[in-house]
Amino acid sequence: MVNGVLLNQLESHLWEAANILRGPVDAADFKSYVFPLLFFKRLSDVHDEEYRTAMEESGGDEEYAQFPQNYRFQVPDACHWSDVRAVTTNVGQALQKAMRGIGKANPETLYGIFGDAQWTNKDRLSDALLRDLIEHFSRINLGNQSAQADILGQSYEYLIKKFADATNKKAGEFYTPRSVVKLMVNILDPQEGESIYDPACGTGGMLLEAIHHVKENHGDDRTLWGKLFGQEKNLTTSAIARMNLFLHGAADFRIERGDTLRKPAFFSGDNLATFDCVIANPPFSLEKWGEEIWSSDPYGRSFAGMPPARCGDYAWVQHMIRSMAPKSGRMAVVLPHGALFRMGAEGKIRQKILGMDLLEAVIGLGPNLFYGTGLAACILVFRQRKPQDRRNKVLILDASKEFKTGRAQNELLPEHVERIHGWYRDFQNVEGVARVVTLEEIAASDHNLNIPRYVEPKVDQETLTVEEAMKRLKESATAAFATEERLVAILKREGLLT
Repeated sequence: MVNGVLLNQLESHLWEAANILRGPVDAADFKSYVFPLLFFKRLSDVHDEEYRTAMEESGGDEEYAQFPQNYRFQVPDACHWSDVRAVTTNVGQALQKAMRGIGKANPETLYGIFGDAQWTNKDRLSDALLRDLIEHFSRINLGNQSAQADILGQSYEYLIKKFADATNKKAGEFYTPRSVVKLMVNILDPQEGESIYDPACGTGGMLLEAIHHVKENHGDDRTLWGKLFGQEKNLTTSAIARMNLFLHGAADFRIERGDTLRKPAFFSGDNLATFDCVIANPPFSLEKWGEEIWSSDPYGRSFAGMPPARCGDYAWVQHMIRSMAPKSGRMAVVLPHGALFRMGAEGKIRQKILGMDLLEAVIGLGPNLFYGTGLAACILVFRQRKPQDRRNKVLILDASKEFKTGRAQNELLPEHVERIHGWYRDFQNVEGVARVVTLEEIAASDHNLNIPRYVEPKVDQETLTVEEAMKRLKESATAAFATEERLVAILKREGLLT
């Protein structure tokens, strides 16, 4: 048993768990097995700690120690990690039974949290392999005293990134580089007690970064409990988001599984719920996004027009705008660059939204920053009530040179994030980088937001003094005379010139 777990120990231990699965299990499915096991072990170890605390408080009163209120989560009989560890045959069946038992015992918080992995498929997961996995996890204590939530959460993010590296094709579905998330959260600057919503929440990284931001910049992140909301279509990924938030110590949040564009999850009466901060990296140019529903959308989300059937980018944008709180609402969304300039139905939607004066900034990012696509993306920032000096204006910011080149993936470093955020915050013209553009100028360009239309790359021209210029001119003239003399000499020698 390892006590006082350090971050690098935990990271390597978790990655080794994935390596045990390598072979029978495809890399794209590692997360479906490793994350539930990690969470199951964590729940059991914390439950053991809470039991010991209850026994100490009661002077060894077993009856008192069994009271449900002594525990954050209930672990029914035969559903503890140690119960499954004792099983030698049909281990997958025992695991599945324990996980379902815990879910049913905690219906408001943990129901369905372990996902839908096929634990009983012995062609993929033999008893021997599962016993190896369980013994591997059994060697490390994941209770609060040994592995604080923050360390466990950081190692969890490490594992998500490693899985993204290992499964590049699918990774974009559930992992946005943390540096990009940090930039977006810095721009929105969530405050204590504000509500935060991610309609395409993946593994919950944007909600987690909002928690970190409030804690680091404003104080008490507990003021966010009950005010964190996310929706995710993929069952496994939505379960991971819930585990991720729990493992980071978040006490109260709502992650709903479902198709946000077809069936949004959060309401205030008959209307969509609204939030102070709305943030997302939705699937790029999603096909079959739900046009058939939006033709008569009861929530008024096609207020600026109907997006094209084969591209859902502006469905996400309109859903998010509708989800902003009337006064304090602001949002940041990641989109492909095509959303800035595609015409037709999208051009008309863009025109309508621009006319509402909600768009505050367009930020172009560098190439190959996102998992699963080498395309450069952009961030659009919207605000319900723009400051007076920013009204009828949009900051167009070309940050495409801000990255560190990597072998497989480019990276946005902390200094890049800080510089881009500084340009956004200053809201001023910066040669070759940023321009504050009026809505009239954008309208004159057919509401095209393509960044090169407004921001020309800076050309580094050498500035010379008069003396330096004269000196270089004389040097050039001298060189030219010398060349002429050599040419004349050659022509005379060849008899071509007398």
